[in-house]
Amino acid sequence: MKLVRSTLNEVPTIMKIIGDAQRYLATLGIDQWQDGYPNEEQVRLDIINQDSYVILNDREVIIGTTVFTFKPESTYQEIEGEWKTSENSLYGVIHRLAVDDSYRKAGLARFVFDQCEQLVKQHLITKSLRIDTHRGNLGMQGLLKKRNYNYCGVIYLDSGDDRLAFEKVL
Repeated sequence: MKLVRSTLNEVPTIMKIIGDAQRYLATLGIDQWQDGYPNEEQVRLDIINQDSYVILNDREVIIGTTVFTFKPESTYQEIEGEWKTSENSLYGVIHRLAVDDSYRKAGLARFVFDQCEQLVKQHLITKSLRIDTHRGNLGMQGLLKKRNYNYCGVIYLDSGDDRLAFEKVL
């Protein structure tokens, strides 16, 4: 597998994978991504900003997508709790991780975390990786715990919805 930057030509495939994830979350009774987000406009913006990535299998077929960035996350400025690193620290962020239905439970999320953690380690001035998730997304919370991410508190999205915030110091 490979994690590579997305291109605008890949938007339809990325949107199909996001649609798979939206339907999957709905079957679990999780209201995350059930309001039209992330939409095509957001995906295009992520690609233009060079923050969007796709996961390719050995046949170079797109089987997943994520956003990874070193840009500060505005919703992480305030937290009900405390980040592991100082508020002035640089950090990597993972967002919008989704996999094709046929590759669910195939280890893609672990692969993405491995790749993003390596990118953080190569970025000499960055010390940690942050991520947030929906309260109901127990699968992601379990993965974060297994990967030694620390629960730091609650952040609020621009919509006002709360998310559980995690950080791993590398």
